[in-house]
Amino acid sequence: MNTAEFVQRGSTVVDRLSTTQSPPPWQLVVGTGVVALLLVAFRPTWRILRNAVTIAHEGGHAFTALLTGRRLNGIRLHSDTSGLTVSSGKPYGLGMILTTAAGYPAPALLGLAYAALLGAHRLTLMLWLTIALLLVLLVKVRNWYGLLSILVTGGVVFAVSWSGSDTTQAALAYLAAWFLLLAAVRPVIELQRNRAHEPNSDADQLAHLTRIPGLLWVLAFGAIALCSLAFGARLLLVDVTGVCVPPLTHSTCAASTAG
Repeated sequence: MNTAEFVQRGSTVVDRLSTTQSPPPWQLVVGTGVVALLLVAFRPTWRILRNAVTIAHEGGHAFTALLTGRRLNGIRLHSDTSGLTVSSGKPYGLGMILTTAAGYPAPALLGLAYAALLGAHRLTLMLWLTIALLLVLLVKVRNWYGLLSILVTGGVVFAVSWSGSDTTQAALAYLAAWFLLLAAVRPVIELQRNRAHEPNSDADQLAHLTRIPGLLWVLAFGAIALCSLAFGARLLLVDVTGVCVPPLTHSTCAASTAG
């Protein structure tokens, strides 16, 4: 690609960031949902792709730590799909509680945000926001496997958003949204199953900080994941079902009314 083509492609991307894109065919929307469900349910693929959930989980801890005024020291992602986010500040209080509680809801809420953007036909914006978030996390990663995980994930998103066809970009965007919404449920189940062997789980740390039983925190995480899945699915399927969700899908509603 020469300089002129590079500049032209960059201008096209910038223009698409501020405009809406045409909705993909319903077969792609439904098909990516089915594929995402299989990826989550099938253990071999889950073992690999759970890394994406861990990135979102640790990102939730990291961004909440910054928002609550804590000092973010570093993030580590491990090959067994576990992770660790270290922040400095008071070991108690609202900031510590929110930071600890942010991990498990983060994939579900990110998936819901993706669904809202896709429901509003902001596909390019969704892909480039993902790249921006990954770049922010990259600065704070403190181990080689973590760096590799984020670089590979970001590289795939960048390559598709830069040179992929509209169909390829839509397939990646919808697959990512469906995957996060569906995948957010499974770690909560695993959390409860493994709590007897992991006394320092997020739920048990929250129990220590708040005196609210760990099981109730697990149920809260599960409720957030299921509600996000239900509402996110409605947003993703808005063009298939024709059901408007104002103001998130205002453009779709307006187009339907005009038609």
